[in-house]
Amino acid sequence: MSESGIPAGRSAGPRTPVAHSARVWNYWAGGRDNYEVDERVGDHVASMFPVIREVARANREFLGRAVTYLAAECGRRQFLDIGTGLPTAENTHEVAQRVDPGARIVYVDNDPLVLMYARALLTGTGEGTTDYIEADVHDPDALIERAAKTLDLTRPVAVLMLGILNFVLDGGQARDIVRRVMAAVPSGSHLVLTHPTDEPELGGAGQRAAMAYWNEHARPPIVARSRDEIAGLFEGLELLEPGLVSCAAWRPDGQAPPVVPQFAAVAVKP
Repeated sequence: MSESGIPAGRSAGPRTPVAHSARVWNYWAGGRDNYEVDERVGDHVASMFPVIREVARANREFLGRAVTYLAAECGRRQFLDIGTGLPTAENTHEVAQRVDPGARIVYVDNDPLVLMYARALLTGTGEGTTDYIEADVHDPDALIERAAKTLDLTRPVAVLMLGILNFVLDGGQARDIVRRVMAAVPSGSHLVLTHPTDEPELGGAGQRAAMAYWNEHARPPIVARSRDEIAGLFEGLELLEPGLVSCAAWRPDGQAPPVVPQFAAVAVKP
């Protein structure tokens, strides 16, 4: 362990025989907060579906663009980041508090390792608030109750669900989770969401075998969804331009973006 109380780099992880999504995603994104088992599974999935590393990078870059847009252009000062994953660069609070140091951010995860890293590494500005709660997306009511201790739910909130609903295997339950979370925040709140897809138009067909391997060798299990299924998660919300697109193509900076099989959109609650 390091002096900060978090694991120092990659290790064999003798007590972690099964790869875990947060650590594998960290590995794909270029981080070192993972174990050998995560590297092995991550490499095998990448050999089956090489674009996965590009997906990880594109997803993170979309986060930065979306949070910057909501903070700078929409005036959002409250962010609820559900399924935060392991910290890397340009985390939600860093982006939001760069626009307004007084922004309030609540990170949510149900993985004790993620929360340990978050509390050790994610420190915000003195003017704002950066908080962390342990909660499960499958229990949105408890999640909202805990988040309300930090966020003012009478004022608009930007709800982030990046790469989290793909761990909710039942489509009806995934839609219900979004409805219940967005019902708890007022008009003018936003939903920021990304989700993997197997749509051929985004090159997602090759993802199916890789996901099957993942579900056999890693935790938690994952599911891809079609464009229509992902669009259904935004029921009752108004999609902002450019709508539901590959996450790299959502208001890209500079040169033409790559096409990755990860849908993204930002929507507002009327």
